[in-house]
Amino acid sequence: MTILRLSNPVSDRLRRAAVPLAAVALAASLAFASPARAQDDRMIPTEIPSQPGALTLDTGPLPGATATETWHRQYGSLFARNVTVATLTPFLPDPARATGAAVIVAPGGGFRQLSMENEGWNVARALAERGVAAFVLKYRLNPTPADMEGFERSMREMFAGAARPPRPSPDEAIAGIAPQIADARAAFALVRSRAGEWRIDPDRVGMVGFSAGAMLTLATALTERGAGPAFIGNIYGPISSVAVPADVPPMFVALAADDPLFGQGGFGIVESWRAVGRPVEFHLYEQGGHGFGMYPKPTTSTGWFDAFVRWLGMHHYLERRPAA
Repeated sequence: MTILRLSNPVSDRLRRAAVPLAAVALAASLAFASPARAQDDRMIPTEIPSQPGALTLDTGPLPGATATETWHRQYGSLFARNVTVATLTPFLPDPARATGAAVIVAPGGGFRQLSMENEGWNVARALAERGVAAFVLKYRLNPTPADMEGFERSMREMFAGAARPPRPSPDEAIAGIAPQIADARAAFALVRSRAGEWRIDPDRVGMVGFSAGAMLTLATALTERGAGPAFIGNIYGPISSVAVPADVPPMFVALAADDPLFGQGGFGIVESWRAVGRPVEFHLYEQGGHGFGMYPKPTTSTGWFDAFVRWLGMHHYLERRPAA
């Protein structure tokens, strides 16, 4: 087990700036994450599943967190809450198919829960089947009530109070998730430190995130210069314009036009990338809502994953070039 210790340089004042956006992100994901066909939206407590191969990132517990990690099932999928210890779970491809490229996968959930199955393990398995090493990042979360009744009550209160909260700028929101950025930084350091063992080219490690995980992906790309992702996927994440450096990594964006959180108000982040001459691909699907992930749906948004893989191929990440 590799242990990494990282500092937290961001102030509490900036951290609070991200709270409104994170809250409405979770509200949207809870309300619109179900697949098109009817599914049970009840939150059913379940035992913590076995996570073989999970590697602990020693970035420490979230300050002030006291609740124990718990899991529940909703929409036929598994979610984690009150994560205080970050982990990284490898999904390695068959060596005969390994391309040498790798992706760190960041599930969403408003920084209060993680869609571990739909936006984590299922994505990682699909990438591994295509020869790309994948690593699911279970990053630390803001605390929620330990009991399910209390959690559901807190969500109802959030729905009532955060329907149209003032949104911080992307820069402010990024500044508010320093602990999660530290987890992502540790994940990249771990993957690159074991690149030879895992047959990975350390220069071809990217990141894909969903909703809040996309916010984390974007933040990692903008703050971890030289040590962050070689490419990123922003799947129904922040879409507003943001200041970007001239060497920002190539970005793939997928969003549904009927997404209640990010589907309205323009697509400034695409223009931000174009303004500095960096590669960006944008897929705006007519339907899909928020949180479609790997759920089977009759909408064309289901095709985002195949489009993402083709995009990786266009950038030569599917060519076999394992680490020496």
